[in-house]
Amino acid sequence: MAQEQYKIGEFAKLVGLSTYTLRYYEDQGLIMPQRDAAGVRFYTIEDVKWVGFILHLKGTGMRITELKRYVQLRAQGDATIEARKALLEKTKAQAEAELAELQANLQVLTHKIDWYDGKLNQTIDSSESFEMYLERFES
Repeated sequence: MAQEQYKIGEFAKLVGLSTYTLRYYEDQGLIMPQRDAAGVRFYTIEDVKWVGFILHLKGTGMRITELKRYVQLRAQGDATIEARKALLEKTKAQAEAELAELQANLQVLTHKIDWYDGKLNQTIDSSESFEMYLERFES
C-alpha cells in the first residue's frame, strides 16, 4: 500500500503553517520533503508528526540555531542521543525559568486586579496604596 503524499499546500493546511514557513523550514534544514519523479516536493504522514515535534520545540522557546542543531544530531543517529537529551534538558530548564517568571508576573497582575476590586467595592481603604496592599502578601 502506497503512503499518502501531500503537496505543499495540502501539507500546510494539515500542519497549520503557511507554505512560506514550510519553505523556510526546508531552507533551514528543519524539514526535508521528498521529491517525485518530476521534482515536485511532497510530504507524508511521518512529516506531519515531525513538524508537530518541531513546533513543540519551537513553542518552548528553542531558537532556530538550536532546532537546526537538534535536527543535525538526529540525522546522525543513536550515537547522538546523549547530546540531543542535553539540548532538550537545556531547553526545558529555560522554559521552566520563563514559566516561573510569567507566573510571578501573573501574580502581580492578580494582586493589582484584586486591589482595584477592593477600591471599587470599598473593602480597601482609599488611602491604601498598591505597595501597602502588596505588603500583606510578603512573608
